[in-house]
Amino acid sequence: MKTIWDSTNWDSTKEFLINAFQNFGLAWWVEIVTQHPRCTYYFGPFLNSAEAKAAIKGYVEDLEQEGAQGIAVNVKRCKPEALTIAEDLGERIDRKVQPAFSGQV
Repeated sequence: MKTIWDSTNWDSTKEFLINAFQNFGLAWWVEIVTQHPRCTYYFGPFLNSAEAKAAIKGYVEDLEQEGAQGIAVNVKRCKPEALTIAEDLGERIDRKVQPAFSGQV
């Protein structure tokens, strides 16, 4: 018997909720600030803080592999204007915002 809430329906509902939360600035984001290079990165959006916290390890590992140092992590509700801010260069880099469950492990 197929239930109404199979994974396809849940994914669609979750994506709708994340987009609605993001529009109101209520989505959760992982903010990572690095000292070298001096950058601020935003990863998300997420539906709740638990999902955001569960994703932190992968983001930090990726940044460490790229040579980032002095990494500080914060999970918060926000609506970032840019997803990467390279403070050393004074530039903002816009990556396309995608729901947290699309393409992430």
